[in-house]
Formats: sequence, structure tokens, C-alpha cells
Amino acid sequence: CSRWCRSDLCALSGMPCGPVFDSELSTPNWYPNRAMELAPQQLAILNRLQQGGFEIVAFPMYESYVGVRRGNCGALLAPAGSDNFTLYGEPSYLVAGGLSARTIQSDGHWFVRKKDKLEASPERTAELESFAAELVNALLPVA
Repeated sequence: CSRWCRSDLCALSGMPCGPVFDSELSTPNWYPNRAMELAPQQLAILNRLQQGGFEIVAFPMYESYVGVRRGNCGALLAPAGSDNFTLYGEPSYLVAGGLSARTIQSDGHWFVRKKDKLEASPERTAELESFAAELVNALLPVA
């Protein structure tokens, strides 16, 4: 079946499904109610990513996208046509378990998520750059 709902994403990632609260409505949105149509080629890409050491995850508030994580880095994938994915936004360093933004402040470079922040140290930046390059390479079509 080419229909893959969020509960299947949770099963693939090994994470339990639960409510995600919409910040504007304050009402729960359950993943199984939000089906994502994925073609067999897209499922094969997700399996290939897993075999390459990436985890398929669900990031709250981004249920329309497929989350990908490895180590301390994560990214969102958007279905592109019926046979591929594109990056939605930029890969990011995970702060407090969620996607962050890289910022420059008067006291240095930081990865920021809400009120939490981590210094964008050379080690963290190198980990993020490596993650991004390997993810982009893994998303290239296989001949």
C-alpha cells in the first residue's frame, strides 16, 4: 500500500505516537489522522536513509514533513513528486530535542530553540555540516 500514515512513521522510528498540540488551536492533532501519501520509491529512500544510519523521526509541529535525525542533528524532508524528497528548510543542530536556528548574537554564535541555546562550537558546527552533506548525498538518486 502506498498510503503511509504518521503512525507508520512512528512505527518505523520506534517512537510511540501521541498527541501533538497545535499552538494556535490548543487542540490535539493525532498523527494517525494526518495521512501522508508516499510512493514506493519514497519508502525505498526512507529505508535507504535508515540503512545509512539516519533515524526517521516525528518532530512535533511538523507533521506534514518527515523528520530525519542522526546524532545531535535533524532535518525535515518534504515529499517531492512521487519519487523523491527535498529538504524543507535547512538541517539544524538539535537543542532540547527540537530543531533550532543558528544565530549570531553579541556574545557569539548560537543554536537557539525557544529559550534554550547552545554555543555553535567548531565541533557542533562540524557535526552539522557533516550531517547535512551526508543527508544531501543520501537523497541523490541511485542509478
